[in-house]
Amino acid sequence: MYNTEIISAVDERSSIYSRITWRLLPFLTLCYTFAYLDRINIGFAKLQMQADIGLSDAAYGLGAGMFFLSYMLFEIPSNLLFPKIGARNTFSRIMILWGLTSASMMFVQNANLFYVLRFLLGVFEAGFAPGLIFYLTYWYPQKRMGRAMSVIMLAGPIGGILGAPISTGIMTLLGGAHGLAGWQWMFLIEGLPCVLLGIFSLKLIVDRPEQASWLSAQEKRTLADDIGVKPNGAKHHPSFRNVIQDVKVLGLGLAYFCIICGHYTVSFWLPTILKAAGVTNTFHIGLYAAIPYIAAAIVMTWWSRHSDRLGERRWHAASTLLIAAGMMSIVAMNGASLPITLTAITIATAALWASYTVFWAMPSDYLKGDSAAGGIALINTMGLFGGFLSPTIIGWLKTATGTMESGLLLMVGLLVVGTVLLLVNRVPAPVIEK
Repeated sequence: MYNTEIISAVDERSSIYSRITWRLLPFLTLCYTFAYLDRINIGFAKLQMQADIGLSDAAYGLGAGMFFLSYMLFEIPSNLLFPKIGARNTFSRIMILWGLTSASMMFVQNANLFYVLRFLLGVFEAGFAPGLIFYLTYWYPQKRMGRAMSVIMLAGPIGGILGAPISTGIMTLLGGAHGLAGWQWMFLIEGLPCVLLGIFSLKLIVDRPEQASWLSAQEKRTLADDIGVKPNGAKHHPSFRNVIQDVKVLGLGLAYFCIICGHYTVSFWLPTILKAAGVTNTFHIGLYAAIPYIAAAIVMTWWSRHSDRLGERRWHAASTLLIAAGMMSIVAMNGASLPITLTAITIATAALWASYTVFWAMPSDYLKGDSAAGGIALINTMGLFGGFLSPTIIGWLKTATGTMESGLLLMVGLLVVGTVLLLVNRVPAPVIEK
């Protein structure tokens, strides 16, 4: 009788979380896929746009990184506002404004306008990714967070798998149509759907579980009980001031900075790396660029579930980051060989996404309460400086030296530093689900 009651309770919980997953994650993942695509499609546009408007590699790198500079400035205010105005209003505002700005990239004719629109894209998208992560803490307890994160974070690889051939296909097929270059069509076609998603979010997103009409009163109580359980060592910071004084939070931010340096090295420079390895056809570059993201989607899903099952985060995040560093060094020193380059960059991309996904379960294991929104934003802000730094430095070094080797090796060093930081920062692990 007692065992039957336990099994019934487990089945009830599984049913609740299955319903939450199907209600929330497909739409949120779709939104994040477009966010990621609109963030990195500049890497494909570079193949045509650079020559059309006379951008140097240094100017491209600066413009690509400019997005993160403005994102950093506005991210924490956006996330501190999140608990006050709710998820619906936050996500709708962000998606409509970034969609319009991304589509406006089609009007770029010089470096200065390029910088301005990339800066505005960061302003309007600020807070979206950390807002999603914070939003998930309303719906999932720590022992299920890794799996939920892996679904949301699939948006990145999906954006790469679909975005690479779609972006280059648009550029190839529509180039010259109605007097517009292929890269102009790409920005227009990939930007406007975000506006529609922003409008739909007002109808489809529920701010908190207690407002969900599709959950019964008992299911809401069960969910509240599960989410109220904190792992040993988790912190409920009374204010954002306490968050910024927490050494563990700052350590997570520094480790994330290193992860992001590697992450956006791939995102912004993968088409250029493939071109340097001998792939000259724009559409073929898009097809090859999809391969690392296919591997990433498979590996990150399996690795995050493995992390959940063992109740361990640090070694899962650190080990894959070290693998990425090793593979990136091979790319740096063997850039002219397509088989070696494609194999190494595929393993590096998969390892980076696996580390990235497991990493984002760590702050949600540690930070609790509404101040967690500011803590997650602080970690993301510290990390996203790497999104500004890595393309800027690589672009400058490529302009100065004519190759990407020195820039890639610098990123390898940062990935090794990130590995060490993850290992020495002992944040609490989730409770293992029996």
